[in-house]
Amino acid sequence: MSNLDVKPAATECGGRDGVSGAPVRDLLAPRTVPLGESTVVRRLLPNLGRRMVGAWCFVDHYGPDDIATEPGMQVPPHPHIGLQTVSWLHEGEVLHRDSLGSEQTVRPRELGLMTSGRAIAHSEESPRDHARYLHGAQLWVALPDAHRHTAPAFEHHPRLPEITGGGGLHATVVLGELDGAASPGTTYTPIVGADLTLAPGTAARLPVQPDFEYAVLAMSGEAEVDGVRLAPGSMLYLGCGRRALPISADVSSSVMLLGGEPFEERLVMWWNFVGRSADDIARAREEWTNGTLFGEVHGYDGERLAAPELPPVPLKPRGRAR
Repeated sequence: MSNLDVKPAATECGGRDGVSGAPVRDLLAPRTVPLGESTVVRRLLPNLGRRMVGAWCFVDHYGPDDIATEPGMQVPPHPHIGLQTVSWLHEGEVLHRDSLGSEQTVRPRELGLMTSGRAIAHSEESPRDHARYLHGAQLWVALPDAHRHTAPAFEHHPRLPEITGGGGLHATVVLGELDGAASPGTTYTPIVGADLTLAPGTAARLPVQPDFEYAVLAMSGEAEVDGVRLAPGSMLYLGCGRRALPISADVSSSVMLLGGEPFEERLVMWWNFVGRSADDIARAREEWTNGTLFGEVHGYDGERLAAPELPPVPLKPRGRAR
């Protein structure tokens, strides 16, 4: 997953400033961003009002898009440091290739998890023969300082734990732990990501942890979360302090629950890099442009992405919310 902005803004995030210790209901509107040749995404994080939710630092929602006569997702080879990428699909397929030699098609409700660690490059594309519709989310998780230089890795988990609770709610645990069920995906901070499917007439209360901050990304339908009705492509930030989250739906709907302990470290995020300083970012950009640190992605039919120019203002880490 790449940030394809040709003039990406530096985002300063992390720290506990702006994290509500009590429940809140802040509705975050997306901004639209082109992704490759024929895909437009709705970017929810970083947002004008919120930069992170736990360790989740980047959230794009896309589709459902009819790509029957289109190439679909086409994201050329690009670099990452200091983060994990999470690929999550409701419809379609994404072919992942990386500089470790991984080549894997990720399908709906399968977890594609890439840990960049010190450095990795990858590409993502819809296969040549692909399904008609493409619908999903691409997300990043910031790595804590103790693990941001870890060896890069890619994981594919086609089967994930599921929770069937009362009231019409069904949950798939994508990352971390929810209500006693744990994803097999590797994590480095206390975190949760779950896909919630709501049957028509759902009225449920989902157990959550009061020390976590949470947000809900609306994927499809028209769910109501803690009394707030959500349209697809919107995100509701919920703060901390809850032990249960009321969720209801009159029609078949789906949302993603994202949460975790507030990420205390302060970060600089620019283009496809998460670091701790301007020097981290500048060094990663130089390595991608001139060096061999990131390796090569083989098999993608096209050129790799060139790194944008660094912004003229200094990059520095600050707080979580503007």
